[in-house]
Amino acid sequence: MADVQQKPTEPETPSTSNKRKAQDATSSTIQFTSRNPPWTYLKLRLIPQPDNISPQPLDALSARTFLSAALSQFLGLTGTAIPIDILKIEHGSISTAKMELPPDAGMSKYDSAWVRVPREDAAPVVSALSSWIGGSGSGTNVAWRVCAKGNYLGALVAGSGSDLFVP
Repeated sequence: MADVQQKPTEPETPSTSNKRKAQDATSSTIQFTSRNPPWTYLKLRLIPQPDNISPQPLDALSARTFLSAALSQFLGLTGTAIPIDILKIEHGSISTAKMELPPDAGMSKYDSAWVRVPREDAAPVVSALSSWIGGSGSGTNVAWRVCAKGNYLGALVAGSGSDLFVP
C-alpha cells in the first residue's frame, strides 16, 4: 500500500482584484444625496388688493378655494387635478395691520399658507399662483405671493443655514 501524505493546507485568500477595499474606519464624514425629492414646499402669502378694506382671515377652506381657482384659471381641468396639501396657515398680526412693518421684522400683516405639491408640478403651480388675482365675488380681490420655494421643508423654514457658521 502506498503511503499518502497530506501537506498542511494554507487558508485560501480571495483575490483582492475583484473586491473593493473597506474604507478607513476613522473617517466620520457621511455624505448623502437625495436626487429626486418627491415634494416641493411653498410658503404663500395672501395679499389683499388696495380696494379691499377689511380682509377676512384666511382659513383652510378659503385657502383651498383660492388655490383651486388659481390653478383652474391658469391650467384648466388639468390644474384642478394637481394635489395640493395645506400644511399650515399663519394669521397676520391684527394689531399691526394698519402699521408699516420693516422688512426684517419677522412678522407680517398678511396671512400665510404653507403648502406641499408634487415636485413635477411645482413650476406650473408657482406660475399659476403668482399670476392669479381673484376673490370671493363680493368685490374683495386678493392675490397669492410666493414667498419661498424649496424641496426640503426644514431648509425652507429655517433658512439657508449660513448664519450657523458666523463666529
